Amino acid sequence: MDYIGNIFRPPSEAESLLLQVTVGCSWNRCTYCAMYRDDEQRFRIKPWETVEADIEEAAAAGHPIPRVFLCDGDALVLSTDKLTRILQRLRDRVPGVRRVGIYGDARTILRKSVDELKTLHDLGLGIVYHGVESGDEETLRRIDKGSSRDETAAAAHRLREAGIRHSVIVMLGLGGTERSREHAEATADLLTEMDPPFVGALTTTVIPGTPLHEAQTRGEYTLPDPWAMLSELEILVDRSRLSRCAFHTNHASNYLPLRLNLPTDREKGLRAIREILAKRDPGLLTPEYRRGL
Repeated sequence: MDYIGNIFRPPSEAESLLLQVTVGCSWNRCTYCAMYRDDEQRFRIKPWETVEADIEEAAAAGHPIPRVFLCDGDALVLSTDKLTRILQRLRDRVPGVRRVGIYGDARTILRKSVDELKTLHDLGLGIVYHGVESGDEETLRRIDKGSSRDETAAAAHRLREAGIRHSVIVMLGLGGTERSREHAEATADLLTEMDPPFVGALTTTVIPGTPLHEAQTRGEYTLPDPWAMLSELEILVDRSRLSRCAFHTNHASNYLPLRLNLPTDREKGLRAIREILAKRDPGLLTPEYRRGL
């Protein structure tokens, strides 16, 4: 397989074939992100011949490949024609594939009509992973997300109409100490409006070399402490109203791993969070040496 640079994928795609169809991220301006900063990961679309050869290599492996994930950072930026060609070739040459996943964001989702998304869904595109990060407009502006709260909500509705499942990522602490509550409450309200089937909450990590780290160095951003992060999580669980959602905080960055089915497990989740907030015992949190990106 032809891989350029570091390859990133959602935790739930751990067993998937990783097919790199673009390199890097077409936006690549989010202040917290260091995933695609290297020169070799400058955004570009991989040639069809390279993608085709990788699909043929996968087909020749001779074992079932039920899931495929299309890399890199927002491969949904590809035109519908290019994605259709890739999905059709996967269907023709790797017939065991049951679902294809992809990273996308509000910009790339809204560039495609419902009919275009339905076409992709019919060819196997089953899930879009979307880094929403925050529902707070001021926080979105500060992190240079490139899309607004309303655009994010519209993207969720468009995916639902097309029949494509939507896995949403939000980031605890991203608003800093200054906008911690505003960030948490607005994000909970946005999740309610979006009503996705999957939500993963990550804890913000300030990475050296990123604009967010530079802002921290200048004193313009202060990362909330673990207890404030858990208070934000409490707000998300308590305030959001989701009809049927797998809500997880099992990413390596988090201080408290939870696997909740909302709304059924709301009270169970709140009890776990509030018990730890009441005790303030660092021994109950994931230790720093075990936390990661």
